Amino acid sequence: MARIIVAQFITLDGVVEDPDGSDGTAFGGWAFRHGREAIAGDKFAYGPILQTGVFLFGRKTWEHFSTLWPGREDPFARALNAADKAVATRSGVDLGRWQNSRAVSGDVVEWARQESDHRDVVIIGSGTLVDQFVSSGVVDEYRLRVFPTATGAGRRLFPGGCHLDLASSERMGPTTLAICTPALDRARIQPWPDPRP
Repeated sequence: MARIIVAQFITLDGVVEDPDGSDGTAFGGWAFRHGREAIAGDKFAYGPILQTGVFLFGRKTWEHFSTLWPGREDPFARALNAADKAVATRSGVDLGRWQNSRAVSGDVVEWARQESDHRDVVIIGSGTLVDQFVSSGVVDEYRLRVFPTATGAGRRLFPGGCHLDLASSERMGPTTLAICTPALDRARIQPWPDPRP
């Protein structure tokens, strides 16, 4: 059985929102402040997944990426452009804007479960979509590119906290790639205390 993988840029304080500044938030662009080395190339160590897996996007992220990636010619861009891609959408998109893309209009979690029976499914960005997968408890692996920044604001990947096991970590330029899995030792896990008064 393959995996359902969430790949995210993330700050030290857990924020995943607006890493490139395209949403126009006051804290946006935090990932790009660390230079090209922090964001270029196979930043999530996909390796063979680029040829064998499927990359799942929410509609807004797919539309944004479809304006950025098709014209690029570096090795990673060529691999991502050639990869199988799916976009979760209820309103439809012009799939011709980015090669090898198809729409998923039904139950996207069930679709991903079926796909992961025979190949990896990688969810990139797409906050609402990631939230749906996290809350469904179906994520097998998190690939988190951790940036040495704390924004103090923004949507967090785990707003209620989460217990993970670290499978591996690797320093990549000014960032660290942490590959984590949901914690397996449920007996040692206690609920997070509610920080609200």
